[in-house]
Amino acid sequence: MSKATYQLNLPKNRTTNVVFASPHSGRNYSCAFLRKTVLDEMAVRSSEDAFVDLLFADVPTFGAPLLLAKTPRAFVDLNRNCDELDPALIEGVRQSSHNARIASGLGVIPRVVSNGRAIYRGKLTRVDVETRLAAHWMPYHTTLETVLEQSLQMFGEAILIDCHSMPHEAVKGTTRRGTRKPEIVLGDRFGATARSDVVDRVEAAFTRAGLKVVRNAPFAGAYITQRYGRPARHQHAVQIEIDRSLYMNERLIRPNGDFQNFQALISSIAKEITQIGMSEIPLAAE
Repeated sequence: MSKATYQLNLPKNRTTNVVFASPHSGRNYSCAFLRKTVLDEMAVRSSEDAFVDLLFADVPTFGAPLLLAKTPRAFVDLNRNCDELDPALIEGVRQSSHNARIASGLGVIPRVVSNGRAIYRGKLTRVDVETRLAAHWMPYHTTLETVLEQSLQMFGEAILIDCHSMPHEAVKGTTRRGTRKPEIVLGDRFGATARSDVVDRVEAAFTRAGLKVVRNAPFAGAYITQRYGRPARHQHAVQIEIDRSLYMNERLIRPNGDFQNFQALISSIAKEITQIGMSEIPLAAE
């Protein structure tokens, strides 16, 4: 896959310690990959966080960096550790301790997409996998580490907003009958990856916009949140999951008729979130 593996959109003036990132909205599907998969192009996109990059496209104008994956999740999952290798998919990988994500086919090189549909007919070589990780996983995480370190150096604190979308059916059954279903799920690993006041302010921004917010159920945050959320060293990470049905046709993977309005709503929320990280500016200037 020769196309760019990620895109970093920087503000003209960096005025906040907040960093936004979207690791699952990549849609650079190469012809070589599409020839290798047994799925059609629509099916292979089913696990993609489609259009999340567009929802948050305005954040550089608010003074925050925006890191966007171009690599598709079905090719390399950037929200997994690079050692989460699936022995059922990759030649020469031995079974180690139990990992629920790997067991379900959702390792760093996924074996399946949504609804457990297999991506490949056979196994992949270890050389192929190592090449993918070097070309796609490593550059994304190296860049994310760099941008967060810059926030720490400039402002004394860094806040990562890890942006995702979730199928509408993912929140079915999470509430009692007759109550409003969650539209936003915030994940902070039950308080382990971000200071409580940071998460409170992120939640308040969504709530003020009229969206129903819950925390850590059914999504508490995966590898990226765990890796980069270090409140003890003033680095916080909050995962955001947005109900896809609010802005897209999930079956056709197309923006719905309300997309522009919802995009504007998310943009206003993102602007408010960037303000969480502006209190450290006077300290950084000293």
